[in-house]
Parts: sequence; C-alpha cells; structure tokens
Amino acid sequence: MRNYLSLLFLAGLAFLLFVIAGQFEFGMAPMLVGSAINQASPEQVGAANIVTSVVLGYRAIDTLGELAILFAAATAGGLVLGHAGTSARHDPDAGFILRAAADVLFPLLLMVGLFIIVHGHLTPGGGFQGGVILAAAFFLPLLARPGTRFPHGSFAIVEGIAGAAFIVTGLLALLTGGEFLQPLLGQGEMGGLLSAGTLPLLYIAVGLKVGTELAGLMAHIAEYEALDP
Repeated sequence: MRNYLSLLFLAGLAFLLFVIAGQFEFGMAPMLVGSAINQASPEQVGAANIVTSVVLGYRAIDTLGELAILFAAATAGGLVLGHAGTSARHDPDAGFILRAAADVLFPLLLMVGLFIIVHGHLTPGGGFQGGVILAAAFFLPLLARPGTRFPHGSFAIVEGIAGAAFIVTGLLALLTGGEFLQPLLGQGEMGGLLSAGTLPLLYIAVGLKVGTELAGLMAHIAEYEALDP
C-alpha cells in the first residue's frame, strides 16, 4: 500500500508540474518581479549593484533575519565550545614559512575584505562575502601560531555595535516616515562610492558583524580542539 501511495503522489506531482510548465512559453521565463526591480531600482535606491538593492532595500528585513540566524548559531557554538579554560595544550608553532605567510596574508586579506564590503553597492560582493574574508584574516594567525589568545571580548563588542547600527538605521528610516531600512541620506551619483544612501553603511555593519561572529566561532572550535584528550 505504501508503494502505491508513493506512486500516486509522484504521479500527482508530475501532473502538477506539467500543468504549470504548460502555462509558459518555451524559453520565456516569467521575470515579472525581477524586471520591475531592474527598472525601478536605479531611481528608487541608486545602487549600481542591483543585488545590493534587493538585499538591503527591497528585502532588508530578510537580511536582518539572516543576521539573527547567524548570531544564534555563533552564540550557540560559543556556549558549547567556549569553556576551554586553562587545560588547553599549546601546540608548537606551525613553522617559519607558515608564520611568515600568515603575517603577509593578514593585511592583504584585511584590505580585500574591507574593499569588498565598502564597494558592495557598486560591484558583486558586499557585507557577507567581505565578512567571511575578514574572518579568515583574523583566524589565519591562530592556525600559524596555535595557542594564541583570541580577543573574544573585543570582537563581541564590535559585533554588538555593528548589529545595533543595522537596526538603528532601520528605525531612523521609520522615524523619518519611510519604510524599515529604507535608504536615507540621498542617492548620490549612480556608480559613485558615496551613492545609494545608507546602503554602504549597512553593508559595513553586516561585514563587521559577519566577520567577528565567524572569526569568534572558528576560534572557539580551534580552542576546543586544542583541549587535552
């Protein structure tokens, strides 16, 4: 009976997909919302990167939800793994070559991450991608020098300020009579660094929050793995 029910379900699903696909002309994908955003975004938001207009403008509340999920995951990981105490063993350094490479790559990764964050409204990238690069930049020295103390307190402060700045920017938009996280400060010149209103500021907040959360989580994992068996 279970097999027959499964076949019946698959047949119904196939029929449904066939009917839906038959409503559209071949090769003509319906892009009603996407087309509307492409047409309205330059005038309403002013960001050269349309993806930024969507992520931080039209569906910014979803982005806030994603940040909340990342915060919950990083907090849970820190609570579970953040009790290494003083029993962690200090492994020897990774060697001169890896230490030197980490010292060279740290400022380069830092600049690349910040560049991607600041230019997220102009080119592909933004706060999430740049934040991951920042996290890698701060985690790399821990790999080259095991046992190095990670400044969890300082990173937690930066994370809190970045998250609060994101929310406060949205509340300011509400107080001025707009929608939550609606761009403020004017649109500027399309394609310029100072354009798209507060969207670049939001991406900076997102980048710092993502970077500090991921770096702290990876540091907790490294400290947990360094515990004596």
